[in-house]
Amino acid sequence: MNSMKKLVVLTGAGISAESGLATFRGAGGLWEGYRLEDVATPEGWDRNPGLVLDFYNQRRKTALEAKPNKGHRILAELEKYFEVTIITQNVDNLHERAGSTNVIHLHGSLFEARSTIDETLVYPIKGWELKLGDCCEKGSQLRPNVVWFGEQVPNMEVALTHAMQADIFLIVGTSLQVHPAADLIYFVKSEIPKFIVDPDVPVVNGVDNLKSIAEKASTGLARLKPKLIQLA
Repeated sequence: MNSMKKLVVLTGAGISAESGLATFRGAGGLWEGYRLEDVATPEGWDRNPGLVLDFYNQRRKTALEAKPNKGHRILAELEKYFEVTIITQNVDNLHERAGSTNVIHLHGSLFEARSTIDETLVYPIKGWELKLGDCCEKGSQLRPNVVWFGEQVPNMEVALTHAMQADIFLIVGTSLQVHPAADLIYFVKSEIPKFIVDPDVPVVNGVDNLKSIAEKASTGLARLKPKLIQLA
């Protein structure tokens, strides 16, 4: 039996938007009424950690109530035909809940907390609340284990390795505005098939063998699935 081809998928906020989770792109830099500088930067955290914790508590609560949609489920189903690696910019766990088994979170996870003095200390968050006074074993306040603007993306090296090994590369629901995630497509071998599924197909220059489907994740992936299976 031949080993399965490697399908690498980069997903962004668009796929979670269909499950009712807010995206911050296009809302004038606002996210659920908050300025990104206040809730998604190290400076915002230094100024007002209580506000930041409250913001992510609300995101976590909403994410727990959300359900994976057809787009998430199709990506999980593709594991029957491919070795699938999902590289997601999303901090929710909808891919995992849909059944995907190999998910790399580029921007961290809503459901993890990490120490503010030792970033190797990471803990699962039970339920939806992380409060002021919740500390790591070294006594420092816990923060959401998410990557804020201006911070390094620790999983980028792993993601690059997968992108370079891909036999098929798929982009779903991302504007390709956030770097370094948006650069991944340039590390994919030029000869392999590449697909973008997004209602507003982003402009990608200098990439060969790229086809686009200008639809939301659920309907676009439903159309693309049989074509992908032919390539398996």
